[in-house]
Amino acid sequence: MLKFRSVVSRIIALHLLAIVVASICMPLALYMMLNYAAQELHHRALRERADEILRYLAREPDGTPQLSLPAVLAQFYSEAYGRAAFAVLDLGGHVLFSSAAGGGAIIRPRPQATPIEYFAVHRGGTNLVGVTITADIGGQRVLLQVSEDLEHRDVLIDDIVADFFTRVGWITAPILLLLLVIDVMIFRRELKPIVAASALAERIGPARTELRLPEEGMPQEVVPLVHAVNQALDRLEEGFRGQREFTADAAHELRTPLSQRKTVAVTGADHPVRVCGNADTLGRAIRNLVENALAHTGPGTTVEISVAAAGELRVMDRGPGVPNAERDQIFRRFWRRDRRRAGSAGLGLAIVKRIAEMHRATVSVADRPGGGAVFAIHFPAVIKADLVLDQQLETAF
Repeated sequence: MLKFRSVVSRIIALHLLAIVVASICMPLALYMMLNYAAQELHHRALRERADEILRYLAREPDGTPQLSLPAVLAQFYSEAYGRAAFAVLDLGGHVLFSSAAGGGAIIRPRPQATPIEYFAVHRGGTNLVGVTITADIGGQRVLLQVSEDLEHRDVLIDDIVADFFTRVGWITAPILLLLLVIDVMIFRRELKPIVAASALAERIGPARTELRLPEEGMPQEVVPLVHAVNQALDRLEEGFRGQREFTADAAHELRTPLSQRKTVAVTGADHPVRVCGNADTLGRAIRNLVENALAHTGPGTTVEISVAAAGELRVMDRGPGVPNAERDQIFRRFWRRDRRRAGSAGLGLAIVKRIAEMHRATVSVADRPGGGAVFAIHFPAVIKADLVLDQQLETAF
């Protein structure tokens, strides 16, 4: 089966197939309708001829049926003319009058016949069609049969029916092809919004992430797709925003100086405390906490780093501490208590919180006894020592 990359090409191909089918079926259906109409016309002509004969059929006072046809009508039904015939029978099937060959009935009457019945018979090498009408003549019911030789039917009707299929076929195909051309023009007009949206989509890139495809004017079937693309662009823009924030965070780390006049003390458990996470990012979080403590503690003081066996890391300073009203604000990006202070962008603690969330940990701040602040990172679980040993053995072997 042929595959088309273009929707318009696919529609045109299917439309051409529909044209071929319609070019065959439409003339055939019209031919059947015309043939039926011609048959109805012929049946009506047979009934009219039967009614014409009935006008000249009467009954004598003694009860004998009498038929007096005009000369022209009698000649039309004569055997020499050979085009039509009639026969009048009683209900017993006895022939009263007949113009058929041999003076007999055209067909054998059926018992309990309906008032009007059409028939078709083959006799003497010819095909006959006719009608049988039940009529009342002076109180006596009779059957009137009228037939016509199909070989002598009206030539005009025969020619029309015979040539109709071919002629209508040649007329139908150009009309349908014209409709195809019109459909193509309509398709191209309706696809203009989609083409314009495609051109706009080509302009979307890292430098133009704010562009969105227009949903107004789009075909109803395409709107869900355009909406989904715009949502994907929203997610893409969010990713670029995160990348820019990460770049800003990295720049912040490069700009943050260490304080060579304050002391840093490290205390911890008797054995290593291992948690599941990324060493680089966790190191960055600890460094930011230490740098924050060094920035807020006075000269000659000590910043203490403590590691607890339960999976808690604390950084303690001797600075002014953090008021309760500000403890929810200090972890927000670009938040600074003293905006006149140079060298701080308000990103250090925000990075700590983000790294903690990445490791399913929590970060908190509290007052330190004797003055200062305690920043703590609480990890959800600690890796047991036997599990670490098993992992080392697996790595060794």
